[in-house]
Amino acid sequence: MNIQWFPGHMAKTRRLIKENLTLVDVVIELLDARIPLSSQNPEIDSILGSKPRVIALNKSDLSDPELNREWADYFAEKGIEVIFTNSLAGSGLNELKSKLKKLMKHKLDAARSKGRLLRPIKTMVVGVPNVGKSAFINRIAGRASAATGDRPGVTRNKQWVRINPEIQLLDTPGILWPKFEDANIGLNLAFTGAIKDEIMDSAELAARLMERLAVIYPQNLIERYKLSDIEGRTGLELLEEAGRNRGCLISGGEVDFYRIAVIVLDEFRGGKIGKITLEFPPGR
Repeated sequence: MNIQWFPGHMAKTRRLIKENLTLVDVVIELLDARIPLSSQNPEIDSILGSKPRVIALNKSDLSDPELNREWADYFAEKGIEVIFTNSLAGSGLNELKSKLKKLMKHKLDAARSKGRLLRPIKTMVVGVPNVGKSAFINRIAGRASAATGDRPGVTRNKQWVRINPEIQLLDTPGILWPKFEDANIGLNLAFTGAIKDEIMDSAELAARLMERLAVIYPQNLIERYKLSDIEGRTGLELLEEAGRNRGCLISGGEVDFYRIAVIVLDEFRGGKIGKITLEFPPGR
């Protein structure tokens, strides 16, 4: 599957981020802990330049705890401190607030020494669609401040959100990039729901996911769908057996591939297959 998706509003978002960088002190880059590299827009580095940045690996409740530690070590070796967050439960958000204050401490101290009135730290959240940005903002602000939805691309307009008297946050829509150079990046984003399901063949996508899980999390797959054997089998064959075991049948006893595909994708995205990370740190 060669997946490409770059709606027009994302080009507008890229311009919006560039235009508003001068208004913020530090940027929060929100990544999906299950796909830290695939969910990191390669254009963000050039867009942000030297602007201070904090990386929050979101949806860490759905990712593999052992690989979370490996990813933390990977970013630490690059001189980047990461924070693991779960927008729905609110974990990691207090640590993030402390990190923002630490990054801006020198500016705040300089303002105090000159007797200036302290203003709130201004931050910006950037991230690909459906990485949990709106839920993240609503949780950190303690109220429903940002528009949310299950489908990628719901947040459209710029809006300032008051976190507390010390921090203000500028929300932006999710941003992808014009072309995925690696086909696996498009697949990883599709698996996790960052790309609209409507533009893809869901049965083919679910089959590709099952092929991937059969290699990296075989036992999870066998136990969840009561599969007899997975070695040497195609994703479509695995999907068909899962469909039969779940009773996803149409007239004539044929498997309803669309129905079982939706189930598999939903269960993966909801963590029901297990805590799964699809990417390993380079060099592992």
